[in-house]
Amino acid sequence: MPHREIARAWEQFHQDGAASAVIRPAVMASWQRSRLHLITADRAAAPLMSDAELFRRRRQNNRLVTAARPAMEEARHLLSDARSMLILSDPDGAILEAEGDARALDTGQEVKLQQGGLWCEAEIGTNAIGTALACGRPVQIHAAEHFCAPVQRWTCAAAPVRHPFDGEIIGAVDISGSTDTFNPQNLAHAVALAHQIEAVLGRRMEMEHEQVLRHFLSKRSLWLTEEILAFGRSGALIYSTDRALKEVARRSDRLIADGRLAALKDATPDAWAARIAELLPGASVEIVREDGEEIGGVVVLHAPRRPRPAQREAAPRDPGRELEPLGFDAIIGSSPVMEEVKAKARRMAESGLPILLEGETGVGKEVFARAIHGVRAPAGPFVPLNCGGLPRDLIASELFGYEKGAFTGADATGKPGKVEAADGGLLCLDEIGEMPLELQSYLLRVLEDGVVYRVGGHTGRRVGLSLVSMTNRDLSGEVAAGRFRKDLFYRIAALRLRIPPLRERGEDALLLLDHFVRGAARRMGRPAPRFTDAATDALGAYDWPGNVRELRNMADMLLTMLDGHVVDVADLPPEIRDRGQPAALAASGDLKALELAAISAAIEACGGNLSKAAKRLGIARSTLYLRVAELRRGPIPGLGDAPFRGEDA
Repeated sequence: MPHREIARAWEQFHQDGAASAVIRPAVMASWQRSRLHLITADRAAAPLMSDAELFRRRRQNNRLVTAARPAMEEARHLLSDARSMLILSDPDGAILEAEGDARALDTGQEVKLQQGGLWCEAEIGTNAIGTALACGRPVQIHAAEHFCAPVQRWTCAAAPVRHPFDGEIIGAVDISGSTDTFNPQNLAHAVALAHQIEAVLGRRMEMEHEQVLRHFLSKRSLWLTEEILAFGRSGALIYSTDRALKEVARRSDRLIADGRLAALKDATPDAWAARIAELLPGASVEIVREDGEEIGGVVVLHAPRRPRPAQREAAPRDPGRELEPLGFDAIIGSSPVMEEVKAKARRMAESGLPILLEGETGVGKEVFARAIHGVRAPAGPFVPLNCGGLPRDLIASELFGYEKGAFTGADATGKPGKVEAADGGLLCLDEIGEMPLELQSYLLRVLEDGVVYRVGGHTGRRVGLSLVSMTNRDLSGEVAAGRFRKDLFYRIAALRLRIPPLRERGEDALLLLDHFVRGAARRMGRPAPRFTDAATDALGAYDWPGNVRELRNMADMLLTMLDGHVVDVADLPPEIRDRGQPAALAASGDLKALELAAISAAIEACGGNLSKAAKRLGIARSTLYLRVAELRRGPIPGLGDAPFRGEDA
């Protein structure tokens, strides 16, 4: 658009506020905002902060300034003869850094387009920095498009810089020069620089999160019976146990929001411990530092201590014996299929061979693993590890242990892994199909040789253990697809046992419901409720796609939310009240469709948030991603397109 027409439209707008079609909508919207801010056309310059305030702002945005430093240093050379400069601002439009051509830097001081200048729309009207921050997208403002006449000697292109974790705007980068340096490519350059800064911040955050996890693993032996939350800057949730999340949610449904400890979002590091103590009384927090700077922390929700007999107090604690011994008689279920499975499991347990327990999520595979462990004499420690519950790069150190100095943040004395902890007992590997392919060969060697080498170590340690592995995947299919080693499959699956889903167990569902309801009532100190016939019929007709875990969670929900002493159909979750659709799928024999229908329903109930859906279903997020991939490949029979928005938003 010719400069003269834009200048006339600018004059007309300042006279009577009339909008003109010759002005881009984004610019016109900014003019209107500037008018509401009572900015006058003759405002000579932006405000300039004091040195003390500039120092405070730079310190507050130190990570942004550090991430932008390579781009700023590059600009010092690339723009040295271009009569332009590169500017970095905070989210309020305060200029933190300015580099480039010395002539542009000097001229910029006339309107305070310099370090310390405040270039939000509320202070200087329409300009690239302020307008990009106001509308949340890249924008170029040329000459008369600026709201204030003294600034119209400039042409500027700016792009917001967003936080790599939640997309929140944390600043802006801007390329500014005199009007005769106008270059339409400046906007693309500004966008590229913003992405460059975001990538640097993202990599830095990943490193910090890994450091927090390393710290957690180095201390985990001290917290074997406690529930843990690990967080990064701004409260970003890095790791948590399922029980910790449930406990935090029980205390308040507002403590965790958008994948972070909400109270820490805007808190400075020196306030983290106090905020945690206020929100989670009785919890302790360890702050993790790197080069003297706070980068995150570990929250420990301490388990209540039960008194022990005096003669056992002096004995060293055996983490594998924290759970009470469990026999097959303790497994609730009298249906023919369950009696047959329990009989097979007993025979398998007595053999001492590696056992692979197969079955859908939530069917109770770990209960069978504990019962297998209880049969063997001497039982030794029972050591479980969820291969899908740890970040990929930490599984090796958790499973095999590590030597001192193996990595940054490693414990000074090293740390034994689960394999060593299970010596003389039973190692239970849940979600074995999630184990990275590169670690499978090492696990195979440990099982074959009975010798484990810690990460970073060269000395083998002999171990003797039994192995029970568990999976909800078709491992033979994973072998065929090249995602699981054939030799390891045959090593861990000397004996295979399928645990039936709850829908195949007849009246067992009602037996389990009675057991869980009574247990929840005891914990809450209240009498167990009575179920109406209609409620019992609805529960008996439901197919329980989440299996025993879903049933147990529902029992806890009923006891928590029930006002009286009678459970009727109206008190049941909607998926049980409206059970026709899952029942129809089950009747058709399409169990795969039934599973996907349950996943689809959970994702829809959680508003498309996959992390919440995974917790609702009681499965690892990585497992849910695989199921979502199946949903993407086609609609579920009888349901149409799968209702989910995608990744966590």
